[in-house]
Amino acid sequence: MTDVPVTVEARGSDFARLARKINEAGLLDRRPLYYTLRLSLVGLFFAGGWVAFVLVGDSWWQLLVAFALALAFAQVALAAHDLAHRQVFRTRGPSEFAGRLVGNLLIGMGYGWWTDKHTRHHANPNHEDHDPDVSPAVIVWSTDQVERARGLPRFVARWQAFLFFPLLTLESWHLHVASFKALRTKAMRRRGLEGTLLVLHFVWYFGLIFSVLPFGMAVVFTLVHQAVFGVYLGCTFAPNHKGMPVLTAADQLDFLRKQVLTSRNVRGGWLADVVFGGLNHQIEHHLFPNMPTPNLRRARPIVRAYCADLGVEYVESGVFSSYGQALRHLHEVGRTLRGAEAGA
Repeated sequence: MTDVPVTVEARGSDFARLARKINEAGLLDRRPLYYTLRLSLVGLFFAGGWVAFVLVGDSWWQLLVAFALALAFAQVALAAHDLAHRQVFRTRGPSEFAGRLVGNLLIGMGYGWWTDKHTRHHANPNHEDHDPDVSPAVIVWSTDQVERARGLPRFVARWQAFLFFPLLTLESWHLHVASFKALRTKAMRRRGLEGTLLVLHFVWYFGLIFSVLPFGMAVVFTLVHQAVFGVYLGCTFAPNHKGMPVLTAADQLDFLRKQVLTSRNVRGGWLADVVFGGLNHQIEHHLFPNMPTPNLRRARPIVRAYCADLGVEYVESGVFSSYGQALRHLHEVGRTLRGAEAGA
């Protein structure tokens, strides 16, 4: 799908009726046993990866450990996502406490920075003026952005579909740098705590790696670990909105249509739920952000049938098809620049 304008008459009661159906089905109820099991398994995966790192020691087999630990870091990030949405705990206090521990301390991702960014994304998904996830920092997401792009984004846009996955190898470093830069924002709550936990993360992370491995191997381990971590995170989020309509100020949509029309579900069974952390049910997640992950699959047939009754397009794709749609969209966005080069 391309960035064509989508304008629909706002009907505020449509979401209210759907919300009643979801509430009546009990799908917003907490799932404490699920999260106890999931967080325990993720914690064991994370800790086990570092135990393996120490046991393997000075060996190039550490590259396999780096790969496994990258997966563990991504699973911790997905757990932090659920904590930020209060899917695990109902109240702010426990959610923020746990979120900062797993985000800042364990993986070096600022909980406050990420929560602010992600909240703005949920409020206006795929909106080129308000969604930070489609801001043209490096990649451009719409033809309007191409026309305004300068510098690096304009250079990258020509072949961004081919550069997308290579650029994801830098995504984890972007998360780390952005987390520290956000500490300068006075509006951020608990800046001292956030900063202290971030510093502690890198102290134990680099301290452990460089104390166990010789310098050259430690550098390679770090680069592989962070690259795979970034690619996994990017591959988790990329299928959800990329290639779906990009909204502008001209688009006047009610809440339900704004969330559904800009989101894409990824089909798959329990394995997809584990790999994507439940974000493969992106439509349901955007409609009900605080719905516990295991309930999203149960909500899917209700939401899909309701959208069909309303005549609202509900998009689902396979895993590889979703990536293909996203990459084709990026390639099409850069077409005008390639055409200009060919005509020069």
